Amino acid sequence: MDITYQAIGLICSPFKDLEAMPIQPASKASGPGRVEIFPEYQDGLKDLDGFSHIILLYHMHATREQALTVTPFLDTSPRGIFATRAPTRPNPIGLSIVKLIRVEGGVLYVDDLDVLDGTPLLDLKPYVPEFDHRPEARIGWLENAKGEVTGKTSDDRFR
Repeated sequence: MDITYQAIGLICSPFKDLEAMPIQPASKASGPGRVEIFPEYQDGLKDLDGFSHIILLYHMHATREQALTVTPFLDTSPRGIFATRAPTRPNPIGLSIVKLIRVEGGVLYVDDLDVLDGTPLLDLKPYVPEFDHRPEARIGWLENAKGEVTGKTSDDRFR
């Protein structure tokens, strides 16, 4: 089955290289950026400025390989790709929850960004704590890595 998506915009960030990027938006290394929405999709931004955070869904365009088992940044043991957020997925779709600073025309100014500059945006959604926050959630193998993400950046393992 073929599935085709069109980018609705581009993510502009200070991260020009995969190495030394933040590995999640919660990292101290994450930074400010912009999301530029293409003109034909800008009407869809109506009322978005009332939200403090948004969910970005994007195509990890710099990913060149697939692997069903990877050693993630926060571990030294191989893990199944679907138990990680590593980019070498069968469908390299990324997800980041970022802070929405303001909306100016078709440009979203954001913070806590962890995305490579020039990344194609597939979709965005408002973050709604009542829908999205799950205080009872278990985090599997990441339980041993709690608190480590804030100081961790990427290396060359997923080039």
